[in-house]
Amino acid sequence: MKEAKGDTTVTKIDSAFSPLGEHGEKYLASGKNIAMRLWENEQPGEAKPEVSRPYETVGYVISGRAELHTEGQMVLLEPGNSYVVPKGAVHKYKILEAFTTVEATYPPAHIHGRDE
Repeated sequence: MKEAKGDTTVTKIDSAFSPLGEHGEKYLASGKNIAMRLWENEQPGEAKPEVSRPYETVGYVISGRAELHTEGQMVLLEPGNSYVVPKGAVHKYKILEAFTTVEATYPPAHIHGRDE
């Protein structure tokens, strides 16, 4: 009988050792087709500039509050909310209270400088 080989792409990431991105995001687990990142304790202030990204983002708010402005809409993000920013959508965030969220991006945002 032939022994089955396990999937060797399974990994575990300790966020204490995760690299930081250019904008303060912490890179978490990343696969071939999707990646996670953590925005931790983002502080209130001016709205961030509008951007459009070549990847889709889904997120989940852990704490704090922020406004997500996208494609003529404003969505208030609060703890327990999840959200989607479609690939190519023009958007910006305005942090209202110290904000922590985890996001997944498809394809992975950090590959080939996609988060710049």
